[in-house]
Parts: sequence; structure tokens; C-alpha cells
Amino acid sequence: MFFTIRISILIDTSKRKKVVYSIFFFLLASVCEIGGGYLVWLWLRSGMSWILGVIGGFILFLYGIIPTFQPTYFHRIYATYGGIFIVMALLWGFIFEKEVPDIFDIVGAVVAIVGIIIIFYAPRRGEESLWSKQH
Repeated sequence: MFFTIRISILIDTSKRKKVVYSIFFFLLASVCEIGGGYLVWLWLRSGMSWILGVIGGFILFLYGIIPTFQPTYFHRIYATYGGIFIVMALLWGFIFEKEVPDIFDIVGAVVAIVGIIIIFYAPRRGEESLWSKQH
């Protein structure tokens, strides 16, 4: 079944667009959530300007809007975001704080990615999915 799904994505342009669209919004939301939270962190924990806190708060507000562009239920979107945030937070720490993820971080991130794929991209009965033949 998984092989059939992969072939279907490679062949069907509309399905590929849906996957790219959803990944784009997941990544955009993660940058807003982590970036906005980081600016608030810098303000409150590092003694930087309150302006960073205000900007961070606005970015966090945008983060709250972005999930509404996803094509499924609230609970499933936020569960998937949780997995993506795990990966993106580790990447953020590596890029901005120069903290290299250890083996447990990496294993946890891989588990989260598997969870993301199962939760968001698995076909479900009774729902229009990325894999359905309907357009």
C-alpha cells in the first residue's frame, strides 16, 4: 500500500501539490511559532528590548492563523505540528544556538517524523485525503 501511495504522489500532480502545500504551511507555522517564541525568550530571559517581545507576540499571533489553511481537522493538524516542531526546534538550536543534537535528539526526531507521516498523510475512510482519486 505504501509503495502504491508513493507512486501515486509521483504521478499525480494535484496530489503532489497538496503535499507540498501542506508541508509549506507546516514549516511556515513552525518558523513563526519557534521564531516568535524565541524573540519573547530573548526579551524575558536575556534582558533584550521589549520590542522583541512585541514582535515575537505578533509572530505568534500569525502562527495561530496559519493552521487554518490546512485541509483537515484541528486536532490532526496540531498533532502533526507537534512532530514538526520537535524537528524544527532541534534544527533551530543547531543553527542559532550552535547546540549539536545528540543521538537521543535524532532518534526522537525520527520517531516524530514517522508519527507525522502516519497522523497527517495516512489515508482514512470517510475523508477526502491526499490520496483519494477525487479532485
